[in-house]
Amino acid sequence: MTARAADRARYDRATAQLDAPVAIVDLDAFDANADDLVRRAGGKPIRVASKSVRCRALLERVLAREGFAGIMSFTLAESLWLARSGFDDVLLAYPSADRAGYAELTADPKLAAAVTVMIDDPAQLDVIDAARAGGSEVVRVCLELDTALKLLGGRVRIGARRSPLHSPAQVAEVARAVARRPGFKVVGIMAYEGHVAGVGDAVAGRPLRSRAVRLMQAAARRELAERRAAVVRAVREVVRDLEFVNGGGTGSVQHTAAEDAVTEIAAGSGLYVPRLFDNYTSFTGRPAALFALPVVRRPGVGVVTVLGGGYPASGAPGADRLPVPYLPEGLRYDPQEGPGEVQTPLLGPVADDLLIGDKVWFRHAKAGELCERFDTLHLVEGDAVTATVPTYRGEGHTFL
Repeated sequence: MTARAADRARYDRATAQLDAPVAIVDLDAFDANADDLVRRAGGKPIRVASKSVRCRALLERVLAREGFAGIMSFTLAESLWLARSGFDDVLLAYPSADRAGYAELTADPKLAAAVTVMIDDPAQLDVIDAARAGGSEVVRVCLELDTALKLLGGRVRIGARRSPLHSPAQVAEVARAVARRPGFKVVGIMAYEGHVAGVGDAVAGRPLRSRAVRLMQAAARRELAERRAAVVRAVREVVRDLEFVNGGGTGSVQHTAAEDAVTEIAAGSGLYVPRLFDNYTSFTGRPAALFALPVVRRPGVGVVTVLGGGYPASGAPGADRLPVPYLPEGLRYDPQEGPGEVQTPLLGPVADDLLIGDKVWFRHAKAGELCERFDTLHLVEGDAVTATVPTYRGEGHTFL
């Protein structure tokens, strides 16, 4: 029996009394992935990206482990909710225009001490001040650096379009604008190199593309390490008591951690290890988060149909954004249909071994987005479900 076949047997036994669709997290794999992230971080703390987890119980579990500290959140409303729930170090990774949230933040000392907001433009401070409604608490501010690699005088750009702040001078100027403004304090710098951390460099069947990605990422790492260090030096001239410099992501943990200028690493997807994180030379994780759909039809030889399945991930549309049939091995989508809104045909000789009511296990393309489809996660240890916990959605929150 292969390791994957053994996992399928365990998951089927653990969920035998549960009707599909159902989602699980294999805690043995989750904990092993957490240990691997800590090893790769080389002693620097890992801030957990909540968008890749979206379950309070699992955020608490990982933050209780040595090597993890703090949360990187994705909306202001989520940040405030987490702070009210007892998480005392929440870095909002994206700028916000949530006026009600800012009014709440600036009026509550506990929230203001726990939550750090992200900016890359002084105009974002105007939004916060206009929303204060009398709230006078000092707002903790993090500045985001654009990590994109620019070539040919800027005519070629590789990297996400996030912050407009690319040079040390630009970041330092915004730091000065914050320092001049009553009611705000710069406490950190963030730089997320998604073109390194979130792009696999070993794509199966595409050796030339994989080599090109590795060459690009090596150049991007060198350029960013030098520029990030210069940015930190420039900002420290303005902000002497800078608390943190955040960088990295699951795919670049060990590379980013090697930079002296970086004080902490961000990671989250590496806990669940969705399918987009299969194609890396720098690490190999264990799939920890899966969902099962029930076989409801057998249309013919070599075909079964499961209920639901159309759970695409965000990003540029493409086959890599689709969930992948994982267990049993050997199933594939019908290219004429793909994963459907209410039903999904699956092809392959192994389909003939499946019966009505059997479970087919899938992996989502991305990590936390799975939790937008399920109210609960069943936590599996060995071949038993040892706990059932709510996702954000199960607690009544769909922040985005």
